[in-house]
Amino acid sequence: MYKPYSKPVIVASPDIKVQKSRISKLVVLACRLLGRIYLFFVLGIARMVLRNGQPLFDAYKRALEGKSRCIIAFRHPNGGEAQLLLWFFLFKLRALARKAKIKFPRRPYVSFVYGFEVLRWGGAIARWIMPGLLCMPVHHAKMDSAGMNRILRTIFKGPYPLAIAPEGQVSYTTESVPRLEKGTIRIGFQVAERLEKEGNLSPVEVLPVSTHFRYGKMGQWSLNKLIRKIEKYTGFSGKKDGAGFTERLRRARDFILGQNEKRYKITPAENQSFSQRVDAIIGAALDKAEKLLDIHPRGKGIVERLYHIKQLCWDRMIIPGLNSLDSLSLLERALADLGAGEAWHASRHMELVDFVWYFRVPLPTETDPLHKKIEYAQNLWDFANRTMGGGYSNRVLNVHPKRVLIQIAPVINLSKRLKEYKKNKKDAITKAMRDMEMAFLDCIDRAAEYQI
Repeated sequence: MYKPYSKPVIVASPDIKVQKSRISKLVVLACRLLGRIYLFFVLGIARMVLRNGQPLFDAYKRALEGKSRCIIAFRHPNGGEAQLLLWFFLFKLRALARKAKIKFPRRPYVSFVYGFEVLRWGGAIARWIMPGLLCMPVHHAKMDSAGMNRILRTIFKGPYPLAIAPEGQVSYTTESVPRLEKGTIRIGFQVAERLEKEGNLSPVEVLPVSTHFRYGKMGQWSLNKLIRKIEKYTGFSGKKDGAGFTERLRRARDFILGQNEKRYKITPAENQSFSQRVDAIIGAALDKAEKLLDIHPRGKGIVERLYHIKQLCWDRMIIPGLNSLDSLSLLERALADLGAGEAWHASRHMELVDFVWYFRVPLPTETDPLHKKIEYAQNLWDFANRTMGGGYSNRVLNVHPKRVLIQIAPVINLSKRLKEYKKNKKDAITKAMRDMEMAFLDCIDRAAEYQI
């Protein structure tokens, strides 16, 4: 019997309670005991390999000694980067530094910044673990002065590094850098300016960190299994009719694309490229979501509209500032439930845009490295997943087993650019952003040299 792929939300919920960010010994112990198991069975990580670790060791040592303030700018292409890097920094980094003849003055730690919505879809476990690991939530689409002040205060005070994903969310590709947000650099400059006013000469350093997956022989088996899953949902059987690898992916991709065009009543023009057809779907999906929420486009760009929709959907499904729904009349409660249901359906369109905006990479060929093939297949499944009404939680992450390359780039010293920042903030931020992007692109090139 057919079952819906993703069950809709039909009941509104009261606001979630967020504990104060702190270092909980109990949570740290639980992560020490269970973290490696989670990384293997949930994320499929068998081993982590650090490359060009010296800048990381040096930056961490300066920060822990109070001689600098460090912001770890980590790439976020797959979704599990925060978990694996948190475990790596807490439980692996010190031993690796000792092998490099570097001794930290205290146990290394890190404070991660994450989107507030993670606490909403992550459930009770996330709401217990993340605050207990000194992680700090922040809203993307509405004023969050309390959250920003907490972040600024944490990095200003030190000594632990602050970890932020400059991409703002999962970007779904390790082989390019689709977009970067300015928040990381802005925070760094604000802290540098404040330190200077306090007479503190400690530099603010941004350390770019890039993660890359590599697979062994079992990866090919996982890839074949994933392609069969995609074909099951799209109604193809490439293995039986003898279609090649690239053709099997193309047929599934084009079928999913066509189904979305039917959904939004789009007729593509002749010879229109895949990217152009995706753009039409993005526009139609955003329009549909905004109509369901009865709002007008906010901001000029797609990302601003996307963040606005996402925030409103969550605020209608989990009502902020309301600790209990018992105070509502039965009529008010019923209307809140209807609003939650409408928001859930609007968020299905938002979730599609959230992924497909990034899904513009070429089809892989037979000669491409295995990690590129697997990444594309994961994203192709996600295309089907979002089309069926799924979200990030339905994304395939546990392709077993895989090695993670943690590629480190040289630090970007923002304090040395402070004079330029005071003269022209926009230009200084733009140049620092460009340098950070170049650092990530260099990491991609260097990671390509690694073979297993």
